[in-house]
Order: sequence, then C-alpha cells, then structure tokens
Amino acid sequence: MRVIAGSRRSLPLKAPTGMDTRPTQDRTKETLFNIINNNIYDCTFLDIFSGSGGIAIEALSRGAGRAVLIEKNRNAIACIRENIKFTRFENESECLEEDVFTAIPKLKGRYSFDIIFMDPPYKAGLEERVLETIAKNNIAHEDTIIIVEAALDTGFDFVADLGMEVYRTKKYKTNQHVFIRFI
Repeated sequence: MRVIAGSRRSLPLKAPTGMDTRPTQDRTKETLFNIINNNIYDCTFLDIFSGSGGIAIEALSRGAGRAVLIEKNRNAIACIRENIKFTRFENESECLEEDVFTAIPKLKGRYSFDIIFMDPPYKAGLEERVLETIAKNNIAHEDTIIIVEAALDTGFDFVADLGMEVYRTKKYKTNQHVFIRFI
C-alpha cells in the first residue's frame, strides 16, 4: 500500500495488523481519485472508518486543505498516526479516536466538509445510520460529495428519505463506490 499521486507520491503506508480493517487496494484507490480529482484541491475531507488513513492521506497528497479521520480501533489509530507522521501531514489533519456516532456531532459547527468518504464494515448495516447522522449534524453542504465503499449487494434505496440521491456507482470485483449528494 502506498500513496499513489501528489506531493507524497510513492511513499509506502502501513496497514493495521489483523482482520478488522480492509485497506482500499491501490487500483481501486486510483480509480476513486481519478473520479473526484477535480474536487480535491483545497477541499475539507472527512474519512470515516479510516483504517490505515490511506484515503485521507491520498487526498492530502493530492492537495486537500484539511482532512479529519475518524476511527475507533486502537490498532488502526496507531497505524494512522504513524502514517500521518511519516507523510508529514500532522498540521493538515485531525484524527478522532472514537465511535463515528460520537465523533460526527462533535464536528458540527467546526467543519462543512466538501468530500466525505466512508468505508464501514461490510454487511454491518451502518451505511444508513451514518448518512442519517451526517444529515442531522450539518457537517456537509449542498455540493458535498459523499462516497461510500460497500459490498456489491448493499442497497441505497433509503437515501431519498434523507434528502439525498445516488448519482454514480462504480463497481469493482468485490465492492463498489457509491457517490451520493444532497438534493
């Protein structure tokens, strides 16, 4: 696993040990960032269920102005902090070591994110609850891009009830990126 492009291109990143996280593969990460590339520069980026921090670090390397990472797994937090220190993004990032449903309300009034990426545990049914929490806490604006990495069979029919819509889906062999915006 490495930083694909930008100011920290080719720097290797560590992944947490164990089976609790699934770092996004480099090819999948590259495809994702090719899709959102025009929206990255100077954006405020939120990475939920951060794992290794690789997605937020990639965003910072490509010019994001600020990244906030949320992760509750201690092993993953240690890895994120090592990766942030190694890539020298301490000043551009903030790492919250807590449950997403506790962390998001704390961000209200502090940030209005341009891009929100989340990679919850597959098949845990957290997507709807997290999106609802995002909507309730006003941490996004009308142009925010929300990206959910999910299993291929995860449905998103519920987003209309949250005032959102799925406007793009990119499917891979084992998962998908679902692009959501407010309507």
